[in-house]
Amino acid sequence: MIAKLSGLLDSVGTDHCIVDCGGVGYLVFCSARTLRRVGDTGNAVSLRIEMQVREDAITLFGFVDQPERDWFRRLTTVQGVGSRVALALLSVLEPEKLGQAIAAQDRTALVQADGVGPKLANRLISELKDKVADLYMGGGAATSGPAGAAASGTAGVTNDAVSALVNLGYRRADAFTAVAAAVQKAGPDAKVEQLIMMGLKELSA
Repeated sequence: MIAKLSGLLDSVGTDHCIVDCGGVGYLVFCSARTLRRVGDTGNAVSLRIEMQVREDAITLFGFVDQPERDWFRRLTTVQGVGSRVALALLSVLEPEKLGQAIAAQDRTALVQADGVGPKLANRLISELKDKVADLYMGGGAATSGPAGAAASGTAGVTNDAVSALVNLGYRRADAFTAVAAAVQKAGPDAKVEQLIMMGLKELSA
């Protein structure tokens, strides 16, 4: 099982790169985010690898950091999300933003990815929202920052505050980010009215 590749960057395509390791070129499929960060041809490169073995092929997927690989694994547990769709999601949303979009139930952000329609976006949210909360609360890749603070607070109060801001005309993603920042400042024991007022201040800043 290949877990990591380190070598020289031989070439970069639209959805892949070739890494030369001791004269052997490995074809590695990557997100646009990773391809932007691997550098120029001839540079040293190191990628974390997820290897898929099937009867007719062995396919390598490469990631510039651990959070992206973790999200790839998480996404591919969802029915209807294959490796290509997972890479498409990671191409338009960085791991932290992807977690925020799922926690905020922001379907608009998810359907930006090729291969993700409204039904699949709903399934992603339905199947991953609890795992996202566990990630933020349990010391995963995104344990800090506003999103982590929101997830570690009282979910009902946080959701009520987000819903109130959405009813006032704000986008759900913006409302979630504002309430998350409010929870970080006020603490998990804050009342919903306090979070709404603080969220409004965040949105007007």
